[in-house]
Amino acid sequence: MDVLKERKNRYVYLLAVALTIALGLASRRFSDSLPEFIAENAGDMLWAMMVYFGFRVLFLNKSMLFAFILSMLFSFGIEFSQLYQADWINQIRNKWLFGLILGKGFLYVDLIRYTFGIIISLIIDFLGNNLKLRDYK
Repeated sequence: MDVLKERKNRYVYLLAVALTIALGLASRRFSDSLPEFIAENAGDMLWAMMVYFGFRVLFLNKSMLFAFILSMLFSFGIEFSQLYQADWINQIRNKWLFGLILGKGFLYVDLIRYTFGIIISLIIDFLGNNLKLRDYK
């Protein structure tokens, strides 16, 4: 992959990370205005999507499958880490940013939300990498 194309792709994935962060924060901020199903599920799905796109930024030359597997392992690892409820880690989780990253309590449904979010990211990534856009001159 040439350097310019690699840089462009990295910026596209960084933009995807930034967009999913913005959408995730908006889904929390405006949850009262959203349909209940979206308000309950969007934040975790978008968090997992951000993880996927983040791994694409870090491992640009690896496959989408690699990013998918790494994202699943990372997301599930974070969720299962929430079973550990020592005072020191809960104090960290009570800080706003770390609470968003680490979560606060284990929920089985979050595993489903993460899975769907990562699958959606994979589909977006696949389509974005395989659609041939016409070159209009």
